Amino acid sequence: MNPIVISSHADFEQYVGKEIGVSDYIKITQNQINMFADATLDHQWIHVDEERCKNESPFKTTIAHGYLNLSVLPHLWEQIVDVQNSKLTVNYGIEKLRFGQAVTVNSEVRVRCKLISLVNLRGISKAEIQAVLEIKDSKKPAFDGTIVFLYHFM
Repeated sequence: MNPIVISSHADFEQYVGKEIGVSDYIKITQNQINMFADATLDHQWIHVDEERCKNESPFKTTIAHGYLNLSVLPHLWEQIVDVQNSKLTVNYGIEKLRFGQAVTVNSEVRVRCKLISLVNLRGISKAEIQAVLEIKDSKKPAFDGTIVFLYHFM
């Protein structure tokens, strides 16, 4: 899949109200979950204790942290859009984020993005993107929310 090239505010404008694209699937591994637990100091057993999960978890396996799922968004977004000619990109905010379903270890996820709005703030492009993290072979998404980026095009 080739990402869409965006080099200016005008390039972005043509996608307002439209689905921009869908990323490839990536697998969420136990190693990623463990490293995320170490980085965030969140070692709750539902994420890292494989044996306990087999016996006590309703999922019968470990699950990814909700914020781990969110943290792969920039990687997946770059598969959809190649923003060029921006001297600075800022993760500005997340709105209306809802976690819909747990992502069990070794599940594959991808993101589906739609450009909700684009505003020119004195030369800075504020893009509001609906991001839905889909789980392969699941009807419910891992999350759905509005991600806001600021692009400082040259």
